[in-house]
Amino acid sequence: MSEQIIYVCSDAVGETAEAVAKATLRQFASDHVKIKRFGHVKTEEEVIQIVAEAARTGGFISYTLVQPELRELMKEESFRWGVRAVDVMGPMMQAFVDTFGSSPKRKPGLLHSIDDDYYRRMEAIEFAVKYDDGKDARGLMQAQVVLIGVSRTSKTPLSIFLSHKGIKTANLPLMPEVRPPAELTPAPGRLIVGLTMQPEHLLHIRTERLKTLGLPESAQYASMERIMEELAYASSVMQTFQCPVIDVTNRAIEETAGLIIEQLS
Repeated sequence: MSEQIIYVCSDAVGETAEAVAKATLRQFASDHVKIKRFGHVKTEEEVIQIVAEAARTGGFISYTLVQPELRELMKEESFRWGVRAVDVMGPMMQAFVDTFGSSPKRKPGLLHSIDDDYYRRMEAIEFAVKYDDGKDARGLMQAQVVLIGVSRTSKTPLSIFLSHKGIKTANLPLMPEVRPPAELTPAPGRLIVGLTMQPEHLLHIRTERLKTLGLPESAQYASMERIMEELAYASSVMQTFQCPVIDVTNRAIEETAGLIIEQLS
C-alpha cells in the first residue's frame, strides 16, 4: 500500500493538531500513514500550497488556525480541491463565543507560548536524554534530581516525565560489579532518589523484557538469585547516601514523580 499522509497545519507550532492526529492514528493499523507538519503558517499562499499538495497525495488536513482569514481560506481551498480538512480548534472556540459571549484573542501559539518556562522544559528534556542511564557521569553533578536503582525500575521514563516539568534529571543503573562514580555525591541543590521494586514484580518485568528481545528466559538477568543480589547491593548504596527510597512496584510514573517533586519543594 502506498504511503498516506496527514497534513498538520498551524499558525503556531502545530503541537495541538499533531497530538490529535497521533491520537487518531493509534486507533488504526496505521504503519503506512505519516504526519507532515507545517508550523508558523502566516500567508494565504502557504495555505493554498498545503491544500494543493494534500490533493495531489490523497491526504487530509488537521489544522489549528486562529486567524479567521486563514481559517476561512483553508475551508474554501479544501472544498475547491475536495480535500477533507479538520478544524481542531474552530468549533471549540465558536462554542466558547456562543456560550460565554467572549471574543478570542486570535493570537497564534498562546497554548505553547515561547517563554522562560518553555525553554526551561526544553533544556531539561535535552538534559534527561543526554544523561540517561549513566552515559556521562558529569551529568550527575549538574542534575537537580538523580535517580538510582537496578535495571527496569522505571528510571528512564521517570526522568523524562520529570524533565517535562522542567526538572533536570539524570539516572544511574546500580550493578554489584560497577562501583558508583565519584560524581554521585550528595550536594546542595541535588536530590538523590533511590528506586526499588518487589523482587517478584521485577522478575516478571525482566522476563517479559527478554521475550521482547527474543532472548532466552533462562538468562541470569531474569533469575531471582541475580535480582536479589542486585537489590541488596542497591539498598546498601542508597543507605550509604541516606537518600529517600521509593518502592515503584505497581506505582504510576505520575505518582512517583509527585513524591519526588514534594521532596524538592
